Amino acid sequence: MSVLEAVIRSVAVVAAFLVLPLLVGQTEHKFMAHMQGRLGPMYAGGWHGWAQLIADAAKFVQKEDVIPAAADRGVFRIAPAVALIPYMAGLAFIPIGDGIVGADVPASAFAVLAALGVGILGHLMGGWASANKYSMIGAMRGAAQLVAYELPMVLAVASVALAAGTLSLSGIVEQWQPWWLLWQLPGAIVFFIAALAEINRTPFDMPIADSEIVFGAFTEYTGLRFAFFLLAEYAGIVVMALLFTVLYLGGWAGPLAASLGVVWTLLKAWIIAAIIVWMRVSWPRLREDQLHRLAWVWLIPIALFQLALTAVVVVMTR
Repeated sequence: MSVLEAVIRSVAVVAAFLVLPLLVGQTEHKFMAHMQGRLGPMYAGGWHGWAQLIADAAKFVQKEDVIPAAADRGVFRIAPAVALIPYMAGLAFIPIGDGIVGADVPASAFAVLAALGVGILGHLMGGWASANKYSMIGAMRGAAQLVAYELPMVLAVASVALAAGTLSLSGIVEQWQPWWLLWQLPGAIVFFIAALAEINRTPFDMPIADSEIVFGAFTEYTGLRFAFFLLAEYAGIVVMALLFTVLYLGGWAGPLAASLGVVWTLLKAWIIAAIIVWMRVSWPRLREDQLHRLAWVWLIPIALFQLALTAVVVVMTR
């Protein structure tokens, strides 16, 4: 890879990272508004208030950056970046078209999972450095949630990789067949649920449960640093939706894939993101004990069953 190509790929990843989460955020605002019958402001930008999210971003930039007197100032400052940057790294490994990927590495499937697992450190750093008991409780909830749901997610991805015979996301898409929608369905369900828990989305939003612990690890954050934590959440939705699309929906596979491959990938990912948004409006929050019981009693055994089934089918058909 030439230096120029590396620069172009890096710029494309950064541009996608800045644009796609904003589009998901705008989609969430409008979906929730119409589903709950409270449309909100419509004047920003003209038609349907399309620029409201941009106006909110400008508001965050102008807000005062407040740091608690008892906080660990250095750790407090860098925590939002630690929570946000791993999603950019994960996005770089996900192909959105045939040969269209920021960094095509042999084990990109697990490279993405490894990058996503780092994001919780930002929550832990923010919760501990805030010198606030609610922040610390939220951070510890997030860490426990990651430990519980990382294992079923890895097992589900391992099943798809075993079926495809490769750890490369591009290779998985090339080996994907429509009948995998049924064969890998249990693993797909496990992955989707675990992805919701990984990014703290409803009904797994206990680390930021505002009715219990104010706003979790983000309680003491204001202004742009608080906006970075919110951006990390939407970036997580984008990365998980794209990863689900590549693993279980064939990525860019579809009619006229040679010319419309990117369109198919983004369209499938947008549908998954819309389902994630819909669940926020439609599902109540679980209790902490229910969350862990779901992971250890149900998801891990199902993921192990899916992995064993895949191994048997692969041995019998090859």
